[in-house]
Amino acid sequence: MKYSLIIPVYNRPDEVDELLQSLTTQTFTDFEVLVVEDGSVKPCEEVVQKYAGKMELRYLSKKNTGPGMSRNFGAERAKGEYLIVLDSDCVLPAGYLAAVEAELQRQPADAFGGPDRAHESFTATQKAINYSMTSFFTTGGIRGGKKKMDKFYPRSFNMGIRRDVYMKLHGFSKMRFGEDIDFSIRIFKAGYQCRLFPEAWVWHKRRTDLTKFFRQVHNSGIARIHLYKKYPESLKLVHMLPAVFTVGSIFLILFAAVCRVMGVHGFEICNTLWWVALWPLFLFCLLVFVDASLRNRSLKIGFLAIDASFIQLMGYGTGFIRAWWERCVKQKGEFSAFEDTFYD
Repeated sequence: MKYSLIIPVYNRPDEVDELLQSLTTQTFTDFEVLVVEDGSVKPCEEVVQKYAGKMELRYLSKKNTGPGMSRNFGAERAKGEYLIVLDSDCVLPAGYLAAVEAELQRQPADAFGGPDRAHESFTATQKAINYSMTSFFTTGGIRGGKKKMDKFYPRSFNMGIRRDVYMKLHGFSKMRFGEDIDFSIRIFKAGYQCRLFPEAWVWHKRRTDLTKFFRQVHNSGIARIHLYKKYPESLKLVHMLPAVFTVGSIFLILFAAVCRVMGVHGFEICNTLWWVALWPLFLFCLLVFVDASLRNRSLKIGFLAIDASFIQLMGYGTGFIRAWWERCVKQKGEFSAFEDTFYD
């Protein structure tokens, strides 16, 4: 068996249905699938049974412990030479596994990952969210499949690793947030190499509305501080930029509001200053709108991308600042600082 695809799922049977359907179209077929039900209230066993004769497929059920431990649960029971972990909200193009196989034949790798894209069937909101997570103006494009980077850290929505390496490193840690980056860091520290497979991309739905998206990126900001506490060298300037954007945006808005009020009360210069203060934000909105509209060929998505981009940056930024205050200033531990569970 060449590949074992491990899919943790929590209360998302419809997503699992779409993902398994996409796996029936794979042109490379030497694989098995392990669906790990993580204590769901809405299980997907009936959905999995629909595909039982179409691929080598196993349904595993366990109590709720979060996605990292669920991936480990599946890995312990997998037979493949390589393990590929996928999020349940992904859909795979027919050539996904063929692209992975081609890259490994060209040059072996200890671990690897691929980028994500938005499918035509995604809602406008989902496409706007995808834009905000892959755009140069929000993430520098580092999650959109950019080839030129010093190190590539696979993310758990689309991540592969040799089974023996996975077992030697004991898989994912018990971190509540950022467990996939933690795993990637440990892969590098153990002397193994990760590679980006640009053609092994997936359609990734992420969150279906902006409120859920905010919670997701807020947790990502929290995770960055957790990772800093474990690996101080992992914190880079780019990781701080959303927090800077958040503080800067709030300052500009408050400054403009004060100037506006003062202008009304006779301070003439303030009638100009409030407008000047908002120009950086207007310029950012314009750049995002134009770029997202052109990339998606939709003015509606262009407008939604403005909201999604602010949520992406400020959600991450507020999570980063919140975790910095709790972990670095108040010196709380990871679990005492954030006791809520990973899942909604």
